[in-house]
Amino acid sequence: MENKFHVFTKLALILVYLVIIAGAFVRMTGSGMGCPDWPKCFGFYIPPTEKSQILFKPNNDYSKGQMILYNEEELLVAKSNFRSEKIMNLNNWEVYEKHDYVIFNPVHTWIEYINRLIGAISGIPILIFTIISILHFKTFRHLTIISIITLIAMGFQAWLGKTVVDSNLEGFKITIHMLMALFIVCLLIYLVFTGVKKSNIKENTLFRNLLIIAIFLSLIQIILGTQVRQFIDEQSQINYDKANWFSEIPLVYEYHRTFSIAVVSINFFLFYLNKKLSLGNKYISHLMILLLTEVITGVLMFYFDFPFGTQTIHLVFACLIFGVQFYILLNNFLIKKTGNDIQD
Repeated sequence: MENKFHVFTKLALILVYLVIIAGAFVRMTGSGMGCPDWPKCFGFYIPPTEKSQILFKPNNDYSKGQMILYNEEELLVAKSNFRSEKIMNLNNWEVYEKHDYVIFNPVHTWIEYINRLIGAISGIPILIFTIISILHFKTFRHLTIISIITLIAMGFQAWLGKTVVDSNLEGFKITIHMLMALFIVCLLIYLVFTGVKKSNIKENTLFRNLLIIAIFLSLIQIILGTQVRQFIDEQSQINYDKANWFSEIPLVYEYHRTFSIAVVSINFFLFYLNKKLSLGNKYISHLMILLLTEVITGVLMFYFDFPFGTQTIHLVFACLIFGVQFYILLNNFLIKKTGNDIQD
């Protein structure tokens, strides 16, 4: 049971990070509204590839919920299943009123669709390992509880995705959506952690406490980063010249930049402390590589007008940093329970 359980937890963690990558790419390309409805896309399970597919057609079978673009101004939704006549009967349709976004871009549509598809696929291993844990509840009660919480969290995350689309990408809801993804990452990392090999780590209260602070700072940075990203999205709609996006630097960016100094400083001190005292936290080196890449992409975006891919890398690596920090923290917290013979 344990082997199968942990295979699916690792797979789920990989897929969730793929969802984060896909979501970051969606934001970078401005494809967040590529599908104006949820969970379908323009009322289709397989989204349209060309505009003609969402224009009215006479003598065509329409399904309830299917959308068409009407006069380039509105999205209309079929009230029920029907077959259209030669002349369009507006009584069969109602205006889609959850938002007023009516642009069809096939590239954006398919980028958003692939993002949703990866999200749906990521739920499959979570469902499987949850079922496995329930079947062995007497032996692995705590794993069953965490598994069920993870499954519920994935369902809630899907609902949050719907609210983000319905709100036409409201900044606050995007931030909550991101935080929920990190919560799911923490749950999965814990489940993965329970099944990996053991090694020795020395207990050090200062290291553990500083690590908690570092995780808290990383979380703040990610929250501020989503707000900066919202500012960039707004600027991109106003001005197509990337060089002018930061002509007036917002206060939230100043906070983001200031916190980055604190994040880098505390993580490098953790690296120094781990090496000097030989604490045995081997993943701290991985953390430094991720942190260095994060700083480089941040500099590139600000000083070199957002080179392609830097926004996606910046967000994904921030989430990876958070995940590695949490994994190291789990190692250090379990020292008290099991001594030096802990899982790493």
